[in-house]
Amino acid sequence: MINSLGHTTVPAEAAKLMRMATYASTSVAVTLIVAKLIAWMVTDSVSLMATLLDSCLDALASVINLLAVRHALTPADRQHRFGHGKAEALAGLGQSTFIAGSAMFLVFEAMARIVHPQPVEALATGVGVMGLSIVATIGLMLFQQHVISKTGSTAIKADHLHYKTDLMVNAAVVVALLLSAYGWYGADPLFAFLIAAYILYSAWEIVRESLDHLMDKELPEDERNRIKAIVYAHPQTRGMHDLRTRKSGTKAFIQLHLELEAKLNLLEAHAISDEVEAAIMKEFMDAEVIIHEDPAGLMEPRPVFVDDAPAGTSHADRG
Repeated sequence: MINSLGHTTVPAEAAKLMRMATYASTSVAVTLIVAKLIAWMVTDSVSLMATLLDSCLDALASVINLLAVRHALTPADRQHRFGHGKAEALAGLGQSTFIAGSAMFLVFEAMARIVHPQPVEALATGVGVMGLSIVATIGLMLFQQHVISKTGSTAIKADHLHYKTDLMVNAAVVVALLLSAYGWYGADPLFAFLIAAYILYSAWEIVRESLDHLMDKELPEDERNRIKAIVYAHPQTRGMHDLRTRKSGTKAFIQLHLELEAKLNLLEAHAISDEVEAAIMKEFMDAEVIIHEDPAGLMEPRPVFVDDAPAGTSHADRG
């Protein structure tokens, strides 16, 4: 079975995996904060301080993620008929704010270290802690990737991007520490600048995806084409139009107009519509599907979208 985002899992399992991912992320972040704090205190490395700061913000972001995912998984209620899935996108925007703030602070610290360069001390301790950070980060990322492949969660994707950034940051810090040990003191702040630039880029990626969800961006074109193929696979389908899709958390919302023979009575048309709906939901598990039946050939006022077929084509060619 494939869920509303094209991932093989069921809603209950997806919820469990998402919660486990937030617990794992928070635990790893706290562990790395303690280790990096000790290492920074004995090395006085600005690039190590950079990754310590990033881990602190990661921990805060992970806590926000934990709360957001818990809220997003809350069932729909009378005040939120479409569920609470957009809490994930809001969490993503919050995470990006923290990430961008840490990048700017890092830039100022690196500038100060360029003006007043300092040698890095206790190299072995710094490299050892960063090695631990790299191993822990890789383990967490592998688990997060598994959760993403099963759920497509926006919040977990944002957290995964955090730790992907951390992995690169940690590797860069190791290189900076080693270069500084050989007298290249400028390597420490230089790598801090590069890390800050990548952090800002990562923040923008999270913002863009979060805004797509909040602005109800259509599902990817390949998924829309799968929906169309399912609809046209029914032998009594005579056409379709006004396909509209969006995503909220891990749930997809699909609406379309189904064109059927005009001679069918309401009961027959309803039965066909139910069969098409069931076929879509078999492919897009946990999706909410709304189908409006239209007599084939009936021209009705409808909005024109950018991806509509050129004027003069039939409804069956549109979607």
